[in-house]
Amino acid sequence: MSDADRARLDRRTLLRAGALAGLALATSAAPRRALADTAPLKIGVIGAGHIGSTVGTLWVKAGHPVMFSSRHPDELVSMVKELGGLAKSGTVGEAIDFGDVIFIAVPYMAYPQIGQDYGKKLAGKIVLDAGNAVARRDGPDLAAEAKEDGIGATSAKYLPGAKIVRAFNTMGYKYFASEANRKGERMAIPIAGDDKDALSVASTLVHDAGFDPVIIGPLARAKDFQQGAPLYGLQLTAAQMRQKADTLK
Repeated sequence: MSDADRARLDRRTLLRAGALAGLALATSAAPRRALADTAPLKIGVIGAGHIGSTVGTLWVKAGHPVMFSSRHPDELVSMVKELGGLAKSGTVGEAIDFGDVIFIAVPYMAYPQIGQDYGKKLAGKIVLDAGNAVARRDGPDLAAEAKEDGIGATSAKYLPGAKIVRAFNTMGYKYFASEANRKGERMAIPIAGDDKDALSVASTLVHDAGFDPVIIGPLARAKDFQQGAPLYGLQLTAAQMRQKADTLK
């Protein structure tokens, strides 16, 4: 990212930080309007499977430029063509270079290799992390590590230096597709991270995807909504999510 791009992102982040003050306490129409007024962000999506393509598509429809990536970017051409000019396809490295924000939605077993191959590129980047460590798919050792240490700490270990925010990991892609921008109270998406500005940007992107962000706390509290935890797999409103999260403190 160039110095000009960093300055632009810093300015946007400051605006978002102001708009999102108190977001963890309320999701009224006023903060929603403030979120909707922010400028588009370039998003690089690592993994164009069910979660990556679904959430990335929601961001494109909200007006954000998105580059979808995979090991075979040529297979993504038809999808991005259908999405229009805001959508692009590329390699993982190209998506990281493209994005002001990175969204990782790949099987968790790929995290160590992603960190090894692209760790320097990801350092300092805001990274929305949607991965879940599943023993039968990702191996018992990695799943046990995530369970014992917490998924947030495990992601931070394999992606050192990245400004990680856990998000979009609690539900299947069909829920994200069907419940985005639903009538009435929106479905809540729990998020957790240690970087204040990264949480602000992540909250904006959760909102723009059609959901209400609920900041659960620092990255360590991502364990409360990792797979098998009390907040995992729950279709709740923001008020209900906050109420349940408060019981876990």
